[in-house]
Amino acid sequence: MVTTHSAPGSPGSIAAPAPAPAPAPVSTGHLPGPDVVNSLLETAHARFAPVTDGAVADYIPALACASPSLFGLCVVDVDGSVYRAGDTGHEFSIQSVAKPFVFALVAQVIGVDEARRQLGVNNSGLAFNSVLAIELNADRTANPMVNAGAIATTSLVPGSDAAARWAFIHEGLSRFAGHSLALDEEVYASESATNLRNRGIAQLLDGYGRMYSDPVEATDLYTRTCSLLITVEDLAVMSATLADGGVNPVTGEQVVDPLVCKRTLAVLATAGLYERSGEWLYDVGLPAKSGVSGAIMTVAPGKGGLATFSPPLDEAGNSVRGRLAAQFLSDALGLNIFASVPVEPSAGRPRVG
Repeated sequence: MVTTHSAPGSPGSIAAPAPAPAPAPVSTGHLPGPDVVNSLLETAHARFAPVTDGAVADYIPALACASPSLFGLCVVDVDGSVYRAGDTGHEFSIQSVAKPFVFALVAQVIGVDEARRQLGVNNSGLAFNSVLAIELNADRTANPMVNAGAIATTSLVPGSDAAARWAFIHEGLSRFAGHSLALDEEVYASESATNLRNRGIAQLLDGYGRMYSDPVEATDLYTRTCSLLITVEDLAVMSATLADGGVNPVTGEQVVDPLVCKRTLAVLATAGLYERSGEWLYDVGLPAKSGVSGAIMTVAPGKGGLATFSPPLDEAGNSVRGRLAAQFLSDALGLNIFASVPVEPSAGRPRVG
């Protein structure tokens, strides 16, 4: 049974509130009660909706027309309860947020050790579409959360032909979301006409023996995957599936194994926010993945998933409002995996100092 809780949309024209700290920055074993979660989502939406920093991605023509005012937040816990605020019904293309899910599906098939051997897991510290990330790595692997590694991951998708491989990706991501996802044909056509850099990356990887099927086909499949339509609620469900050991908390389906989830979240922590991944872990303390359409999905292992959508991006390609909201909610909901308080002393362990 799915429980839903909705918060109001954008508060309209208001003055930017003072950036007060979140109320409870200590990690807990579970989410707070429904009223608290819903209230905190409302607070986060009202607090960060007035932020006007960042710019909508314009290097993909179909994304350039997105309204910068769109802003949606959603939390889904591992029990399947859904909490919403803002523009949670607006559809957008998944873009790079698809990367961890495709990696998980491939790792489920070939095994997590083979996935690490063939794809690599270290953060390059470079931009998401960097060619240098390949050249500077001695074994020519690239992290699956950046374009080079994601295209290589796509080349490992099983199937007898392109149609079968696309069916594997589409059906797999749909299982993560809990329903069949549609393809945005306009975005797919727009990206296909402008993805020269990704095609070049695929050819370079192929030259180094790090493409495992036809590079042209793999790049096309990668582009098509990025063009799947989702909502911020879909993304929160997908995130919660990774948080719950691979079980979709809404449908109850085991999409991937717990070990695959654990390894996927580890890779997310290294490079999910590209060259800002270290700053993200420092501030938010959770594995996450961003995309240039303005989405960020954040995973709180054992607790649930948080998704945000707001098109204006910072210089690294991450949603400005999404980053602010995720940091606030991570603290306020007690999600940060690095936060703790000292254990009370026992009879055998006196407090010193």
